[in-house]
Amino acid sequence: MHCPHVRSSRTHTFCRLTSSTARFEYKNPSRERSPLSLRFGNTCYCNSVLQALYFCRPFREKVLAYKVQPRRKESLLTCLADLFNSIATQKKKVGVIPPKKFISRLRKENELFDNYMQQDAHEFLNYLLNTIADLLQEEKSQERQQNGKLVQNGGGEGEGGKETQQTWVHEIFQGTLTNETRCLNCEAVSSKDEDFLDLSVDVEQNTSITHCLRGFSNTETLCSEYKYYCEQCRSKQEAQKRMRVKKLPMILALHLKRFKYMDQLHRYTKLSYRVVFPLELRLFNTSGDATNPDRMYDLVAVVVHCGSGPNRGHYITIVKSHGFWLLFDDDIVEKIDAQAIEEFYGLTSDISKNSESGYILFYQSRD
Repeated sequence: MHCPHVRSSRTHTFCRLTSSTARFEYKNPSRERSPLSLRFGNTCYCNSVLQALYFCRPFREKVLAYKVQPRRKESLLTCLADLFNSIATQKKKVGVIPPKKFISRLRKENELFDNYMQQDAHEFLNYLLNTIADLLQEEKSQERQQNGKLVQNGGGEGEGGKETQQTWVHEIFQGTLTNETRCLNCEAVSSKDEDFLDLSVDVEQNTSITHCLRGFSNTETLCSEYKYYCEQCRSKQEAQKRMRVKKLPMILALHLKRFKYMDQLHRYTKLSYRVVFPLELRLFNTSGDATNPDRMYDLVAVVVHCGSGPNRGHYITIVKSHGFWLLFDDDIVEKIDAQAIEEFYGLTSDISKNSESGYILFYQSRD
């Protein structure tokens, strides 16, 4: 199945096709290594996320700094490091880098991606980040064992030495939510923390990402059969619950929930609602004890879904590089104006029309 092109033509093309083998000449307006296009079969869901992650500077730097040992077993991380190094050290101005090795590894490790159907970019992002974190934790554990820090016969740290360890994936993407519940009888407040690598938010027509985030943190009343068991009252009571951001991540990945299951259609359909996402963002749904509650974010990448449904569409990527914006669409790289990003907010009508809508937003903190 081929990813259909549904977007309109744009100006400021940064590349020209030079042959049927999808080679192109990239006219790089900066000293940054050429952000070459990635293409390999029907894998735009994967290519778009990899392009976005490459332009998330902290993530790119960590992947490029990852030392692939000669005897180290091949993994998604070693394949990603090889791919990023190929992009960073590319000297030719003509060419496309096909992520064959990475895709092959991905298909071996997860049967969900072991086919030629279009997959969901958010599912892939989630799987990739968690897999890399698991690999890094496993490597840390092995290093500790080799260094004799874990005692073989008792006295080890944690149960079997498998305690959760922070990795650079967590340092970059992990934030913390706090679920606050207030008993309406005794006013006692309890809270429970939950870590996240990305936030999924519901979308509504003609709104903004700030509105979506506020909706994410709306106060919910627990009553009737949903009453809350209060430890202070020792009985079920009416209560109010809300979600707040307690720890803001270095890179905030926001997933817009654009696919909704329609009972009457017996399938998922796309919500092409117009949702404005600004170039600068500050979160207002933080908890009272949040660290860096005034942290400012800049938009650095957007994964865009084109089409009317999750299984028959196409993904493209918009990234910011040295103050200008680039659009990646398979073999094609274009320079676009910041104002053109508005084209990817969505539509003001019909929820199921073909549209080019922002699907995953990557915001990088300034500090």
